Amino acid sequence: MLIPPKTPEVRVPKLVGLMAMDAREAATAQGVLLAAPDRPDFHRTVVDYVVRQYPPPGVEVPRGAVVTVWFDFAEGEGGGGAGVREPRLPKPGGGGMQRELDQPGDTFEAITR
Repeated sequence: MLIPPKTPEVRVPKLVGLMAMDAREAATAQGVLLAAPDRPDFHRTVVDYVVRQYPPPGVEVPRGAVVTVWFDFAEGEGGGGAGVREPRLPKPGGGGMQRELDQPGDTFEAITR
């Protein structure tokens, strides 16, 4: 475990993407405390992943300041959806043999002219 020098201010570590237990270790090593309003049992949470934090990483805060982390997305945030993609317009053209070859006409058309 990294023991930071005793300075009055420390930088907030990047906690997003870390599991709860790793986030706690990183925060302790950096000299900040963690709070999780969406997890009352945060001290026992192990494998949930941090999805956002405040203050953001890299900000200088007083040693012992509280960094708030969340494990669930807020309304309208994240959730894995990349937006509505279908139906796409215009629709892609057909493929296969019809695209490669001309449509056959009357077999005897060239002869009867």
